[in-house]
Amino acid sequence: MADAKVIPFDDDRSRGSAAQRPARRRGSGARRKDGEPVPVREVQPLPAGDPPAQEEDPVNSEGQPQEAPQHPEADTMGTSGTSGTLGGGLERRIAGGLAFLRRRLTGEYEVDDFGYDAELTDQVLMSLLRPLYEKYFRVDVKGIENIPSEGGALLVANHSGTLPLDGLMLQVAVHDNHPAGRHLRLLAADLVFMLPVVNELARKLGHTLACTEDAERLLGDGELVGVMPEGFKGIGKPFSERYKLQRFGRGGFVSTALRRGVPIVPCSIVGAEEIYPMIGNARTLARVLGIPYFPVTPTFPWLGPLGAVPLPTKWTIQFGEPIPTDGYPPEAAEDPMLMFNLTDQVREQIQHTLYKLLVQRRSVFF
Repeated sequence: MADAKVIPFDDDRSRGSAAQRPARRRGSGARRKDGEPVPVREVQPLPAGDPPAQEEDPVNSEGQPQEAPQHPEADTMGTSGTSGTLGGGLERRIAGGLAFLRRRLTGEYEVDDFGYDAELTDQVLMSLLRPLYEKYFRVDVKGIENIPSEGGALLVANHSGTLPLDGLMLQVAVHDNHPAGRHLRLLAADLVFMLPVVNELARKLGHTLACTEDAERLLGDGELVGVMPEGFKGIGKPFSERYKLQRFGRGGFVSTALRRGVPIVPCSIVGAEEIYPMIGNARTLARVLGIPYFPVTPTFPWLGPLGAVPLPTKWTIQFGEPIPTDGYPPEAAEDPMLMFNLTDQVREQIQHTLYKLLVQRRSVFF
């Protein structure tokens, strides 16, 4: 993997190879099914007097006996009605949570060759990101139907915001809004996999190093892969250049899509530019720390940790019409002019959509 060509996020070369992939772990995956027995209804004594008339069996239009209607709530609702349903649901959630903890402690769960943990992502990580997505940034999603329901596809988006929260919100947007509940596998810069804790979380969420080998393998497996070609040049640009796309590298993502014959889906994100308005860059301090930039915002570093809280801007994510690549011959991936034209087409489509969304936006925060 160390010999793989890196899809450039900017003009800088990758500083390292991918982190060692964790071995695939498989478990039995057995799940315990919990359910409540139907409570026996208490029989009330009949009043004294004539016995009640026997009810005739209901018949349908064809004269055949009609079966009694079945209630789906019968296995969860007792004599207390709704409270029985709520109690059963709570018990099932508790049982599911205990089963989840048991699998984590015993190692009976599975990760793929890239370290992606689907169960942890669905049940824990997505749940932690969802309040930020729904309540804080209040993300609106448009054009989700442009993402294929199955098969490989390459999603290309703009990158901004000083910290890469846009990638995380993009993952939630795809998973929660797509009818098939697809997972977005993001290609990340090597710096992500050099940071402790962040490295492990990124792997669990399905992120992998932005190199040609990993990207082609994921696309070949039918995965939805996301890339933000602006890289650090986009996420670390000054606030005065907001929503102005930076250079899209050398078009490595187009070459990857051509080799696999998968569609390219342009994506435009509005709202991320204003969460940390970057008004300065302490370059000397950034070189000392070994990071691409050290942001200076109206609140950071002046307010300390409080200055790291993002502003609650209103976001819009729009997915554009896919650009097909399956009609090109295999050798088209080596044609530099074709790669330049397709890269420029994707970039222009994203930039045009950004301008259109900005005109439609009423306010940064509403």
